Amino acid sequence: MLDQNDDIHPLFAGAPSTREFKKLRKRLVRNTREAIEAYGMIEPGAKWLVCLSGGKDSYTLLAVLTELQWRGLLPVDILACNLDQGQPGFPATVLPKFLEERDVPHRIEYQDTYSIVVDKVPQGRTYCALCSRLRRANLYRIAREEGCSAVVLGHHRDDMLETFFMNLFHGGKLASMPPKLVNDEGDLFLYRPLAHVAEADCEKFATAMNYPIIPCDLCGSQDGLQRQQIKGMLDEWEARSPGRRQTIFKALTNTNASHMLDPHLFDFASLRRRF
Repeated sequence: MLDQNDDIHPLFAGAPSTREFKKLRKRLVRNTREAIEAYGMIEPGAKWLVCLSGGKDSYTLLAVLTELQWRGLLPVDILACNLDQGQPGFPATVLPKFLEERDVPHRIEYQDTYSIVVDKVPQGRTYCALCSRLRRANLYRIAREEGCSAVVLGHHRDDMLETFFMNLFHGGKLASMPPKLVNDEGDLFLYRPLAHVAEADCEKFATAMNYPIIPCDLCGSQDGLQRQQIKGMLDEWEARSPGRRQTIFKALTNTNASHMLDPHLFDFASLRRRF
């Protein structure tokens, strides 16, 4: 995509012209395209429901997917969607205005899941699990109503690393967020095209573009979350050994089942000596 005024998508209006920003933008596009191709996300003629929460990651997701589509590298229709979950103080006009001003096809949906979460979750427990389930159910419903084949989320590389360590330390299993899955009903894909993108790049991009960030005050206001503890651990490792996050992520893409201990993944019982 060219950046002349008459050729640029409104979503990128006002983008910095610095060399550093252009390198960042190119890296985001490259990493996203790599993930889309590596995990087989493209179905020509498909329609994607791209979820926009108002956070830095979802803004980056929408921008990069729009750029790929603009370049002709993503042959799908994109419908941006925000699910207003009824959180007190949520600035309901920010995202509709943002999307309308930039000519982005979108749907804004209001569902008061906040009241359900607050009512059902015991005091002192975190809201994330129930909030996520309710949000996902509504997004699947909206995707069906809009004729979409996939729900697309803005989880990035660091989210996947944190989930891996949460499962390792607290769940007793080796698992992360999959970049692609099929829902339980079998009628929708769930994609995470930012699987190869660093959180720091999302933050730099959204800040440089001056997107109107909306914080999540529902779970973000709770202290002592396991994910925050894991994030702190990874931050400390990265400070001591720059590049540690990327090395761990590479390991997740390079699994050797015969050198693990799961007999369901590798048939140890059938191993035989050749002599």
